[in-house]
Formats: sequence, C-alpha cells, structure tokens
Amino acid sequence: MAAQTLFDISDIDLSQVAISPQKVGQLNPQCGPMRHLDHVIWKNDDATCGLGVKQVRDDEFWVPVHIPGRPLMPGVLMIEAAAQLCSILQQFRPGNDNSRFLGFTRCDNVVFRGKVVPGDTFYLLAKELKSSRRRFISATQGIVNDQLVLEATITGMAL
Repeated sequence: MAAQTLFDISDIDLSQVAISPQKVGQLNPQCGPMRHLDHVIWKNDDATCGLGVKQVRDDEFWVPVHIPGRPLMPGVLMIEAAAQLCSILQQFRPGNDNSRFLGFTRCDNVVFRGKVVPGDTFYLLAKELKSSRRRFISATQGIVNDQLVLEATITGMAL
C-alpha cells in the first residue's frame, strides 16, 4: 500500500465476524440498496477502531448507470459505507444507550486513490479521533486488493 493504514490489519483474520450482518441491519437504519456495510470483521474492545467489509456486487443499483460499460462505485457511496461503519462502532462504545439515531453530518479531507468495481471486496477501516456524548469524529480508509482507495474524516452526531 502506498500510504500507511490507520491500524495494522495484517494479523486480523478477514473471515471472522465481530458484528453480524443481522446485527448491522438492526443497528443501521439504512436498508436495501442504501446499505453499504455487510458486517464488521473486527473491532477493538472499546470500539474505537474497527474493520468492516462490503462485497461489491454486479447487481447494485448504480452499476448500469454510473459509467455504463465501465461501472465505478460512486465516491459518495464509498463515503457512505465508511460512515455506516463509524455509526456501528459508535453504538458499541461504552456507555452508549443506542436509543438515538446517529446521523452523518460532515466529511472532510476526502481523497480517492483508486477505483472500486463490481466483484471487489471493499474493506473499511475506522479509527475514532474524538467522541463526546453527542458527536464523534473518525478517520476512515477503504482498501481494495491491498490498495488504499479512500481516505476521509467522518463526523456524526446523535440526533
């Protein structure tokens, strides 16, 4: 990888499931074609870091229309996938009562370094930078085929 990852993933078993697809579906309000996080592979004990995954399918709604004949996952959906991981991790933070909706309020420092296409396994990394009762900020990255393809800082808020 050209740039350094937020945390070392080389010792993480990518086949494990720390937060199941069913639990992600219960906690994240996004569903159907707007769900962009399949499950969480790994999270640390206090949920300040996590590794999630999205299997990019060829039947996704954007495939036939976002660059016909050469489908590229839209950057906004890459950011959405990262935001969904951040929201899930926040719900596992000690003291969080999970009773409030966590909304995506801002993204900064976004850099797209590569493409994501149908058939790719899109790994998402998140590392909390700051957290308070109502707001959280996380650094995020996306990786495909051992290449860093996305970097962004995501801010969310309990609404």
